[in-house]
Amino acid sequence: MKYDALGMIETKGLVGSIEAADAMVKAANVTLLGKEFIGGGLVTVMVRGDVGAVKAATDAGAAAAGRVGELVSVHVIPRPHAEVETILPKTKTAEQ
Repeated sequence: MKYDALGMIETKGLVGSIEAADAMVKAANVTLLGKEFIGGGLVTVMVRGDVGAVKAATDAGAAAAGRVGELVSVHVIPRPHAEVETILPKTKTAEQ
């Protein structure tokens, strides 16, 4: 994996997840990977970047999500194994 950390925020409802995503990319130099609809109203938003940036981004995203919706979980995985890449959403490139 070319990034040092993976950050995830899970919310109940879409509004909180969009607010979290917006706050994360504004707060730090991270790449937004995408979102996953888990079921039962749960939505997970994922970002990648260096460890410090991902930690700052998830802190900002969690605070933002908590203000407008229900924050369920926040987690940062520093230096995830390369095999984790296979289960992450594919990012769109300029060629696509």
